[in-house]
Amino acid sequence: MSSNQPDFEKIQSAVANALHQHWKLYLVEGIVLVVLGLLAAVVSPPLATLAVTIMVGWLFLVSGVVGLFTTFMMRNAPGFWWALISAALAVLAGGVLLAQPVQGALTLTYVLIAFFIIEGVASIMFALDHRRELSGRWGFMLVSGIVDLVLAVMILAGLPSTAAWAIGLLVGINMMFGGVALIGMALHARDSAA
Repeated sequence: MSSNQPDFEKIQSAVANALHQHWKLYLVEGIVLVVLGLLAAVVSPPLATLAVTIMVGWLFLVSGVVGLFTTFMMRNAPGFWWALISAALAVLAGGVLLAQPVQGALTLTYVLIAFFIIEGVASIMFALDHRRELSGRWGFMLVSGIVDLVLAVMILAGLPSTAAWAIGLLVGINMMFGGVALIGMALHARDSAA
């Protein structure tokens, strides 16, 4: 096992070095996330909710159309019918979201709750890995993960009335905290000696 330790230290050093060299990119990404989050959360959460719903509708619609095209191009491949059903479902979901974005916001609100739970757990695990191996600012990411879990509970507790504004507000808050976490990690990477 000790023969693997130098390899691990090389990898750890390479990651720390890469973080140190590219800290400005993390900083810029963090600042952009904070600004976009403020716009979504403060300026107009209902408008942001509608925009997210429409964007997701277009994503489903385009991916479904592309899926239908590629499925028919490969109609002799195994799983043709499953791929056809999947692509048709994406087209249908996208069409419904685009035709009725206000009603689609409620459905997306449930999806958002699941996202915040998964994102929160992943951020907490990411923070704990950084605590042990890379950065001294792992606490920012830990707080970001906890905030994600709190947001999931808040939005679930307020349904269905919160669906009109919750997506825009909560996505904005999530973006702000994620941006602050990236800024904290970038500043630490800048100061660290690789």
